[in-house]
Amino acid sequence: MTVLDSFNLSGRRALITGSSAGIGLALAEALAQAGAHVILNGRGADKVKAAAQSLQAQGLQASEAVFDVTDAASVRAAVDAIETEGPIDILINNAGMQIRGPLQDYADADWHTLMKTNLDSAYFVGQAVAKKMIPRGQGKIINICSVQSELGRPGIAPYTASKGALKMLTKGMAIDWGPLGLNVNGIGPGYFKTELNQKLVDDPAFSAWLVGRTPSRRWGDLEDLGGAAVFLASQASRFVNGHILYVDGGVTATL
Repeated sequence: MTVLDSFNLSGRRALITGSSAGIGLALAEALAQAGAHVILNGRGADKVKAAAQSLQAQGLQASEAVFDVTDAASVRAAVDAIETEGPIDILINNAGMQIRGPLQDYADADWHTLMKTNLDSAYFVGQAVAKKMIPRGQGKIINICSVQSELGRPGIAPYTASKGALKMLTKGMAIDWGPLGLNVNGIGPGYFKTELNQKLVDDPAFSAWLVGRTPSRRWGDLEDLGGAAVFLASQASRFVNGHILYVDGGVTATL
C-alpha cells in the first residue's frame, strides 16, 4: 500500500450524525469523494433525504438514517438497523448546537438541551457503534470538538463546557477502545462560515476581530475540514489515537 492508497476509503461505510447540512454534510461529502458509502443522519427526514440526493447527484454513495441522537433507545435501534445492511466502519459524531447567553441568566432547560445534543449524543452513538466495531477488531470514530474545547468566549460557557467534556470523552474512548482495535480521535474546527455562525459572520466588528486574530487571516471554509476527516477516517492515521486535530487557521496557537 502506497501513502496515497492509505487515504482511500473505498468499500468503507461511514455514519455521520447531524449531516443534513453544514459541517456534517461537508464531512460526508469529503468521505464519499474518498470512496466511502456515507450514511447521513438527522431528525428531519426531508432534510436528510435532500442532502443524500445532493451527494447522489454527484455520483457519490449516500443513504439515509433518520433518528434522534439524544435518545439512547432510538440510537441503539438505528445502529442495529444500519448494521443489517453492512458494517459501520467509520463514525463521525458531528451533531451539535449552540445556545448563547449570560451564564448567570442561563436557563436550566437550555443547559440540558445543549449537553444532550453536544455530549450525550456522542456517548450514545459512540457506545452503540463501538459495540459493533469491537468484535471486528477495527473501527474509526471521530468526534467533532471545537476550538472551544480549549478556549473560552463570553456568553458561551455551557457550550465550552460541553466541548471540553467531548475532548476528554474522546481521549477516554481511545484509552478504553484502543486496545480493542479502534482509533478514536477528534477534529476541533475553528470559526467556519456555517448556519450556526451566521450571526457572527454578518457582524463586521466580530469578523474583523476574528480575521485579525487568526494567523491564516480568514474564516474557515467548509472544504478546509475534508482532508482532516479523510485522514482520521483512513488507514493513513492507523497509529493516531486520542488526538484532537485543530483545523482553526492557528487560532489555538496564539494569544
